[in-house]
Amino acid sequence: MKETELKDGDFCQVIKGTHKGKAGIATDLNISKTGHLTITVVQENGDRFKTLGRNVVIVSK
Repeated sequence: MKETELKDGDFCQVIKGTHKGKAGIATDLNISKTGHLTITVVQENGDRFKTLGRNVVIVSK
Protein backbone atom coordinates (compact mmCIF):
# COMPACT_ATOMS: atom_id res chain seq x y z
CA MET A 1 0.00 0.00 0.00
CA LYS A 2 1.21 3.48 -0.77
CA GLU A 3 1.05 5.76 2.26
CA THR A 4 -0.59 8.50 0.20
CA GLU A 5 -3.68 6.32 -0.40
CA LEU A 6 -4.68 6.42 3.28
CA LYS A 7 -6.82 9.39 4.26
CA ASP A 8 -8.67 10.61 7.32
CA GLY A 9 -11.85 8.61 7.92
CA ASP A 10 -10.80 5.43 6.08
CA PHE A 11 -11.60 2.09 7.72
CA CYS A 12 -8.35 0.16 8.05
CA GLN A 13 -7.03 -3.18 9.32
CA VAL A 14 -3.65 -3.43 11.08
CA ILE A 15 -1.57 -6.20 9.46
CA LYS A 16 1.79 -5.73 11.23
CA GLY A 17 3.19 -4.53 14.52
CA THR A 18 1.97 -4.45 18.10
CA HIS A 19 -1.71 -3.94 17.20
CA LYS A 20 -1.88 -6.65 14.52
CA GLY A 21 -5.44 -7.86 13.95
CA LYS A 22 -7.16 -4.71 15.19
CA ALA A 23 -9.27 -2.50 12.94
CA GLY A 24 -10.89 0.92 13.04
CA ILE A 25 -11.18 4.38 11.56
CA ALA A 26 -7.92 6.16 10.68
CA THR A 27 -7.65 9.67 12.14
CA ASP A 28 -4.93 12.19 12.96
CA LEU A 29 -2.60 11.45 10.05
CA ASN A 30 0.82 12.99 10.63
CA ILE A 31 4.29 12.84 9.10
CA SER A 32 6.85 12.31 11.88
CA LYS A 33 10.26 13.98 12.11
CA THR A 34 11.80 10.88 10.53
CA GLY A 35 9.42 11.10 7.56
CA HIS A 36 7.09 8.21 8.42
CA LEU A 37 3.29 8.41 8.34
CA THR A 38 1.75 7.93 11.80
CA ILE A 39 -1.96 7.50 12.39
CA THR A 40 -4.37 7.15 15.27
CA VAL A 41 -6.85 4.32 14.84
CA VAL A 42 -10.19 4.58 16.65
CA GLN A 43 -11.87 1.21 17.18
CA GLU A 44 -15.66 0.73 17.26
CA ASN A 45 -15.59 0.45 21.07
CA GLY A 46 -13.88 3.87 21.31
CA ASP A 47 -10.37 2.64 22.13
CA ARG A 48 -7.58 4.52 20.37
CA PHE A 49 -4.03 3.53 19.47
CA LYS A 50 -1.24 4.93 17.34
CA THR A 51 0.53 2.99 14.61
CA LEU A 52 2.55 3.55 11.47
CA GLY A 53 0.79 3.99 8.15
CA ARG A 54 2.82 1.17 6.62
CA ASN A 55 1.30 -1.26 9.16
CA VAL A 56 -2.28 -0.88 7.89
CA VAL A 57 -4.34 -1.65 4.80
CA ILE A 58 -7.56 0.05 3.79
CA VAL A 59 -10.60 -2.24 3.84
CA SER A 60 -14.20 -1.64 2.84
CA LYS A 61 -16.44 -2.00 5.87
